Amino acid sequence: MNNSWNKVIYKVWSPIYDKIFNSHLFLDARKRIFEEMHFQDHAKILFVGVGTGADLELIKNLDLEITAIDLSADMLKKAMEKYENTSINFIEMDAQHMEFDNESFDYIVGSLILSVVPDANECLREMIRVLKGEGKIILFDKFISKDEVLSLPKKLLRPIIRFLGTDIGLRFEYLFSRHDKNMKIEEDRPIMLNGMYRKIIISKRI
Repeated sequence: MNNSWNKVIYKVWSPIYDKIFNSHLFLDARKRIFEEMHFQDHAKILFVGVGTGADLELIKNLDLEITAIDLSADMLKKAMEKYENTSINFIEMDAQHMEFDNESFDYIVGSLILSVVPDANECLREMIRVLKGEGKIILFDKFISKDEVLSLPKKLLRPIIRFLGTDIGLRFEYLFSRHDKNMKIEEDRPIMLNGMYRKIIISKRI
């Protein structure tokens, strides 16, 4: 995967994305995640890889400063059309190289982003960089479990599926191990498909 190819892939995905990733199991999972989240009033929230804005409709607090970024102009256009009469700040931006100052946001939401960017570690590093000291990062994504060994069919399919825009072999524990001196896990639990998709909340050690 690379950024140029991802733009092509998500240009294709944009017309049908909501029908798959904002319905049925995925919508139920997203609802459960955000029903449990209580954002502080006036908080600054960054949605990384906002896509078509599937998560935004689940935010109950109206008194929030929301910024939403995505690499794909086509996906971002879909989101902007849904929320054109809101104060949400939509920006076309690479999640691996964010144009924000350090410690800019109280909350960062990353739904189905680490498994699709070319470099998941750089994306996570950037999320951590722009997170305020007492902030939280909320992740919803697919990861292989800590002790899982990829089967031969999955090993063979992994490069093909990566070519189509996502990684089925990403291990969160490996990613997090590069940052665990400065970060801590507040929550990590299965959310969908027998734990293939997880809700993970991390914060800074202060």
